Amino acid sequence: MGLTARDMSDMGRLAQLAANPQDTTREEIYLAVASLYRVQGDHLNDREKLLMREILLRLTRDVEMAIRISLAERLADDTAAPNDLILLLADDTIEVARPVILRSPLLCDEDMLKLIAQSDAGHQEAVAARPHIGETVTAALAKCDTETVLVTLVRNSTAKLSGMTFEVLVDKSRAIAGLQEPITRRKDLPPELATKMCNWVSDALKSYIVRNYTMSDGTLEKAIAEAEQTVKSEPAAARPTPAESANKLVEKLHVSGQLKAGFLLRVLHQGQIDLFDLAFARILELPLAELRQNLYERGPKTVALACRAAGIDRCVFTTVFKLSRQARLMKPVLNEPELKIVENAFTTYSKTEAREELQGLAKKG
Repeated sequence: MGLTARDMSDMGRLAQLAANPQDTTREEIYLAVASLYRVQGDHLNDREKLLMREILLRLTRDVEMAIRISLAERLADDTAAPNDLILLLADDTIEVARPVILRSPLLCDEDMLKLIAQSDAGHQEAVAARPHIGETVTAALAKCDTETVLVTLVRNSTAKLSGMTFEVLVDKSRAIAGLQEPITRRKDLPPELATKMCNWVSDALKSYIVRNYTMSDGTLEKAIAEAEQTVKSEPAAARPTPAESANKLVEKLHVSGQLKAGFLLRVLHQGQIDLFDLAFARILELPLAELRQNLYERGPKTVALACRAAGIDRCVFTTVFKLSRQARLMKPVLNEPELKIVENAFTTYSKTEAREELQGLAKKG
């Protein structure tokens, strides 16, 4: 439906207000329009919806990420939110999009297929981690070449994979060693594909496959014989341990300037808690043992200081606190006094002051 002259005039006035606010900030306009869209979405006509989408799109690049993340967190579980607003947030930077992609019940398979086809690896990883994704979506994800996307997919125990998708992933695991262990741990892996993997996986995984998948003696003997022959004829180079790989990844990201708060949130959502700790320690320039003391032994204030120093916003602190503690089998709940301590840490300390405070604690021991 085309815009009338009146519509264009209305849009012009709204755009002018967004570009030159007087007593109103862009953040306030963004949240006000988004809130109105959320509450009144079903009652708005097409022209009003188009105007609101235009305002939000124009303001997105100027509004603090923390504000957009906060809005995404609020709307991620909202079944009554306007679909257009959810799609707008899902198409934002991954820090904003992640909670919506992971949790919004309004996203359909078609929406996720578009994200896989048109977005970057961060959005693809979020789709791969989404609970209960179906065979159409998992088949599209399996075609990706990014290792982190594929590993996230196979680690998602609720994702439904077809036999053909398993074949694609198993074939890719021949060249991508990081896929081998999580694939063999899936209870729905077809036994014939598990047998096939015996030709190239490590002895430890081979033993796991033998113990956990039913196969005929002849098939098993053939697979083991082929694996032994491969090992004898083509000795494999020593593989780095998971810890060595994580260290190399963190250092590579640090040197390239890509080791930031967004990476911490991504690996934490994926459940990679050791990588999260290692990257957090590198960002703060603290020994790993000291970082873990701050996060898991000294109470919520030092967790808040660590987040503040690393550039993690207050609006996502609760998510960081909850997921990191759940991963360590710790109680993830804060009481009222502790919440006040956290709030005070974020409002009292600058990033530099928070870092200096943590480094001071490290020196005291």
